[in-house]
Amino acid sequence: MNSINILNVRIDNVTYDDAMARVEEFLCEPGLHQIATVNPEFVVRAQTDAEFGRALNACALNVPDGVGLMWAAKRLKSPLRARVTGQELVGRISVLAAEHGARVFLLGARAGVAERAATTLKSRDSRLEIGGCYAGSPARDEEDAIVERIDASGARILFVAFGPPKQELWIAHNAARLNNVAVAMGVGGTFDTLAGIVPRAPRSIRDAGFEWAYRLLREPWRIKRQMSIPYFMWLVVTKSPSPIVE
Repeated sequence: MNSINILNVRIDNVTYDDAMARVEEFLCEPGLHQIATVNPEFVVRAQTDAEFGRALNACALNVPDGVGLMWAAKRLKSPLRARVTGQELVGRISVLAAEHGARVFLLGARAGVAERAATTLKSRDSRLEIGGCYAGSPARDEEDAIVERIDASGARILFVAFGPPKQELWIAHNAARLNNVAVAMGVGGTFDTLAGIVPRAPRSIRDAGFEWAYRLLREPWRIKRQMSIPYFMWLVVTKSPSPIVE
């Protein structure tokens, strides 16, 4: 699988079809395979958070979620073939789970949100088996109970909505103890969207790469997070060597 390195973070050069082929392989392989939906905010965070950077680079699959990454890769003369968003990937993985009879566990978000998200996913394919939903917390003193709950559910796929970097670090820290899980992915605010709490941008806006602007207009408090984008661009221009194609 080809990948590029942007500011010392590995980005896998995959399309949706490539990513789903890998997920299908993961379901047939032993152990837990972590997927990260990398965007400019992730890359910026990894510059000062070494633990987060290590967790990202250890993932089985890092999909390019963010138009900023597409821009950076093109500038560095190693263009990515497609943007692969976490929101879309959750839907596609859920369809694959239904086809394979693989149970899904939804962890995180506010109380009751995961359940509503699960209802939406199941409405799209009645074959989908929901192993469990639990708001939980990324706090270390809750890890044992949460791991036990997930293991008891028999879930093969785990979506974690604690928000970055907590969700990625939670998965990395507990991967060896999640005995049944084959695929685990941090999903940020995807449960809120599936639950109908936060509307997603229209398809035309998403395809044009301006979903971030749509969300900012609806949620002005996100401005602080969005400031990571111009900083990311500055880092790419001033700090990046040409990426290594692996």
